[in-house]
Amino acid sequence: MYSFKQYLSEAKNTHLEHLEDEIINNGYQGGVNAVEFLKSIRNMLIGSSRRKLNVSVKWDGAPAVFCGINPENGRFFVGSKSVFNVTPKINYTQSDIRKNHAGGLVDKLSVCLKELPKLGIKGVVQGDLLFTPGDIKSVSIRGEDALAFTPNTITYAVPENTDLARRIKRAKLGIIFHTSYTGRKMTDLKASFGVNVNRFAKTPAVFFDDASYKDSSGVATFTTTESAQYDSMLRMAMGSISKGKRILELLKRQTNMLSVGMRLKIFFNTQIRAGQSIQNVRKLQADFRKYYAQVLDDEASKKKTANAKKKYEQIRNDGLRFIDSNDNDIYFAIASYITLQRVKNFLVSKMNQIKSMGTFLQKGNGFVVTNPEGYVAVDRMGNAVKLVDRLEFSTANFTLAKNWIKGWKVLEILYLNK
Repeated sequence: MYSFKQYLSEAKNTHLEHLEDEIINNGYQGGVNAVEFLKSIRNMLIGSSRRKLNVSVKWDGAPAVFCGINPENGRFFVGSKSVFNVTPKINYTQSDIRKNHAGGLVDKLSVCLKELPKLGIKGVVQGDLLFTPGDIKSVSIRGEDALAFTPNTITYAVPENTDLARRIKRAKLGIIFHTSYTGRKMTDLKASFGVNVNRFAKTPAVFFDDASYKDSSGVATFTTTESAQYDSMLRMAMGSISKGKRILELLKRQTNMLSVGMRLKIFFNTQIRAGQSIQNVRKLQADFRKYYAQVLDDEASKKKTANAKKKYEQIRNDGLRFIDSNDNDIYFAIASYITLQRVKNFLVSKMNQIKSMGTFLQKGNGFVVTNPEGYVAVDRMGNAVKLVDRLEFSTANFTLAKNWIKGWKVLEILYLNK
């Protein structure tokens, strides 16, 4: 489980882990923590949570923008993640931006420096940029005209005949704020989850919001039947985790890229990249054994000397021996992974039901329904996990580059709250 400090580093381009990966990253305790997270989010949705939990929507904005008042000199600044460099790049003027940055980032930060001071930000905040002038395009979706912008991989689109579209048209930039910083020095800033955007001044020049998950309609609330189904899946997950405790503790210590533990995690990702649904435990177990052997065979074939080849052949043989001698335990490790993913996807599907947001994939001239990238959950201890339906979004994320790839384009349609 990631601490909040580690969670924040995702904005600095490190990786925030998927919830089910915690059983490989942190063994048995990672599994227990994952189950507790799933319980807490369910309780949050039904209004009975005793555990403080913040859930945010993962917006696909870029670049990450840091802005606010430098506590060391009282001056407003903007910047990218480079504000935390050993030699920080903090921009107070347009000249600073041109000196410190290059390419399209110069234009983005220039607009931010001109417009964001109008919000009257106190302290330092971080957000994901959605658009600046020139980024908004007109599109037609199911015969309806819409505004669209693509900050990263996902394209967000808003129907033209809405107040939201009119706000976006008037704005010079759009940004979603998600992290606040406090401290007396830039090098000592402490981060906290969330941003109270209600304290910001309103200006038509800036379209902004926070990233908190909102279900004003209450449609994400669990029914009695759904709660029973969810609890049953959680018990199954905890049962598998308990039975797989010994092997999970072994796998978490295997951090070498060619170890069984590390390759198992990579193997799951290869299945998702290929669009494979991870369901049948025994088949997956057999496929993993073949995959592991092939990876080591490929490594050995790249080596030029007999001794080097022999080294990798020995690693393969030792790994296969480990897999075979722990057959039953590995079964429960994989079963734990599958069940945690199933429970998570059930939860994400409920959270995606909020009516203020609809999401689509474009294929050819038509659209099929899809969902947002996912959510991030952070508890009061600062532990954080990513909640994403990996087969749906991560497959697209792996196979789609920015904008158009192989005729597919991801579109997220935002509607006004009714």
